[in-house]
Amino acid sequence: MTRSLLLTLLPGALLLSALLAGCSHGGSAPRDGYRIDHGHSSSAHDSRVRHLILHYTDEDEATSLSILTGPRVSSHYLLPVPPAQGEPRVYQLVDESRRAWHAGASAWRDQRGLNATSIGIEIVNDGPELSGDSLRHALEAREAGQLRWAPYPDTQIETLIYLMRDIIERHDIAPEDILGHADIAPERKIDPGPAFPWQRLHEAGIGAWPDADRVAHYRRRFAERPPDLATLQAALAEWGYALAPSGRLDERTRAVLRAFQMHFRPSDYRGLPDAESAARLWALLAQYRPKALARLDTPTQANDITP
Repeated sequence: MTRSLLLTLLPGALLLSALLAGCSHGGSAPRDGYRIDHGHSSSAHDSRVRHLILHYTDEDEATSLSILTGPRVSSHYLLPVPPAQGEPRVYQLVDESRRAWHAGASAWRDQRGLNATSIGIEIVNDGPELSGDSLRHALEAREAGQLRWAPYPDTQIETLIYLMRDIIERHDIAPEDILGHADIAPERKIDPGPAFPWQRLHEAGIGAWPDADRVAHYRRRFAERPPDLATLQAALAEWGYALAPSGRLDERTRAVLRAFQMHFRPSDYRGLPDAESAARLWALLAQYRPKALARLDTPTQANDITP
């Protein structure tokens, strides 16, 4: 059953409610027509959670709470902007043992419908200054980097780090499976956006980020001969995006590239292929998925990467 729970974060620790402890491993409990015996416990199990998905709400705290406790959408946690004084708070809206409705139509590597395998965290943040068609046109324009996005306050990110560390430790979530909504639904979503500090999370021990020396190595390699578009698409698919290599810079490819760039190259997120994006992608594969990197074809002609 869905529960609403308020958590208090203290320095260095996240105090969890006894609701998260699950059932006791001893004793028994009567049920209608039978009795459940908790005296024996199997070791043959693991967590259903494989992914941790971050979102922004694009609404204020009160509106976000109203929406996320309604009948159509939910998340496991809602992270408001912490108060100027006092302890930060995190709302738990769905028990981690239950499936929240936050990911929607989504995919990552061999998994489809990530609601079943993920924990969702909604972060109170206003997102971009534009919306609708104006936002879509701005994202595709050469001046996309000038679009203003609401910042994430330092205190909010500090609270998020405590929360994520706790979740990651309990469910043993891999760094490359800590994702934004845009990563798993690139044609529908852009959150948590390019203002989200993914690199800062990595420096706190959370999530993936390309090693600078590896990026420099591939930047030199691709300066003269970057991968062709089909190979770049294959590399994005190896990293996890649902993208079939076609050699065409279609709408799906641009959406996937935009999601990747917002996550790992936020200075330019127009969804256009270039050597810098390729260098960061290859560096990530070398660091986190070397077997996947070995499956890629040898890069071909330099001019094939340009649209």
